[in-house]
Amino acid sequence: MDHAALLALFDRDLREGARPDGPGDARVERAGAVVRQTAAAPGYSCVLWSDLDEDTADAVIAEQIAHYTRLGLKFEWKLYGHDRPADLGQRLRAAGFAPGPQETLMIGRISELTLDAGPPRGVRFVPVTDARGVELVAAVHEKAFGEDSSWLRGELLARLAAGPDTVVAVVALAGDEPVSAGRMELVPGTRFAGLWGGGTVEAWRGRGIYRALVAHRARTAAARGHDHLRVDASDRSRPILERLGFTPLTSTTPYVYTPCSGG
Repeated sequence: MDHAALLALFDRDLREGARPDGPGDARVERAGAVVRQTAAAPGYSCVLWSDLDEDTADAVIAEQIAHYTRLGLKFEWKLYGHDRPADLGQRLRAAGFAPGPQETLMIGRISELTLDAGPPRGVRFVPVTDARGVELVAAVHEKAFGEDSSWLRGELLARLAAGPDTVVAVVALAGDEPVSAGRMELVPGTRFAGLWGGGTVEAWRGRGIYRALVAHRARTAAARGHDHLRVDASDRSRPILERLGFTPLTSTTPYVYTPCSGG
C-alpha cells in the first residue's frame, strides 16, 4: 500500500469513521464539517477530523469552542500535517488554542515489522489487569515524562473495567521496580491498533526495553486480528520505530482549548 493510500485508510478508519475512545458516556458524532468526540471529564474530548477551507474554517472553529464551552469541557483539536486549510494551526492559535509538541504519525504493517526483540536480561513484562498494575504504569509515566498521571489512572482503570478487549497495558519490571510501560488501544472493526504511552525511566534507557515493548504489543495486536499499528512518535522514539519498519506519514500536533473559568 503506497503512502497516499495508507494515509487515506487511516483517515477513513480512525478519524472520519472514529468510534468512541473510552468507556462510559463518550460519544462520537458528525457535526457538519467535523467529527468530534465528547466525553465528560476526565474523559477525552476532541475534534478528530475536519473538512474545512479558508472560507469555512473560522466559523467551524468557533462552533466547536461554543459546543465544548457550553459543557464546561477542555478539548483537543487533533491537527495533522495534511489537514486543510494549510494555515489551520495558525487559526487555532488565534482562537485561543495552545499547541502541544509536534509528533510524527507512523504506521507499521505488522507482517513487515522486525519483531524479534525481547526484554533485556533481568527485565520481565507483566500484563496490567488491575488497580495495582495501573499504579505501576502511572509511576513509570510520571518518572519517564515528568507529568502528572492522575488522568491516566482514571482512564486506564475505567477502560479495563468497561472494555478490557479494547486496551492492553504492559509494565516492565526489573525485580519489583517498574522501569518501563506502554499501552495499546484496539479499535474493533478496523485494521489498526494504536500504541500509546511507551516510556522508560531515564536510568533504564538505551537497553532495548522500548523496542521490546513495541514488539510485544505488535504480536498481541496480530493475535487479535489487527494488521497495522499506528504511533504518534516523539523525536526520541521515531528512529527506533523506523528501524523496526514503521513508515512516517505526516505530522500531528495537539491543539488544546481550555474554557475560561465559569464558562
